Amino acid sequence: MKDIVCYSTHPVLAAGLRVSLAGHQDFNLAPVSNTIPELVEQIRATPAALVLVDLTAEVTLETLKKIHSEARAGATILWVDVVSTEFAAQVIGLGVRGILRKSIAIELHLKCLETVAAGELWLEKVLSDRILSTNRVTLTQRERDLLGLLAQGLRNKEIAHLLGITEGTVKVYLSHLFRKVGASDRLELALFALRNIIGPGPAESATWRPTGLGDATPLFVPGFLSRPAA
Repeated sequence: MKDIVCYSTHPVLAAGLRVSLAGHQDFNLAPVSNTIPELVEQIRATPAALVLVDLTAEVTLETLKKIHSEARAGATILWVDVVSTEFAAQVIGLGVRGILRKSIAIELHLKCLETVAAGELWLEKVLSDRILSTNRVTLTQRERDLLGLLAQGLRNKEIAHLLGITEGTVKVYLSHLFRKVGASDRLELALFALRNIIGPGPAESATWRPTGLGDATPLFVPGFLSRPAA
């Protein structure tokens, strides 16, 4: 029998899942955690096959990275009401093996658990099609740092001071980023940063901390910011 550890702040939802699994011979639902630290402790104590994570305001990309690193052999499934294409693409890149909508039929909930436990990926066709149809942009760490500061409303002079570069260099970076991302103005560029770098999760707040150097990182760009190459 495969153990499932679960995080959810909705007792009724957790109770419904427990009832749904009551007659299933392959799965055993461990006591449901209602905080992320409690979930992490349970992952460490229980060699679970599956980690089911309710997408609440507490769950960020960093949270999912930590959960994934702790889970080791266990596969993570994100339990969602709705999820943006950008966020879905990024969590799959982090190692999440399934995105499960709470509103789908109980039979499909069980099918998702079985599929992921068997080592396969679970994505509904509509979501997978949206992910595959998005454009991809690669940003350097310096570009990510600059976008994060821009999204906080900082002016070019302030960005230059924080990054230790000249204001002219900031303007060159921004001009390049407008073309690279497909944004027409600073607002669209800031929205790109908020959706893809700082706050892709629901009701997430974050403080940007420039990190300087780093490897280029692929990001998914929402279609409405994309423009054909000149």
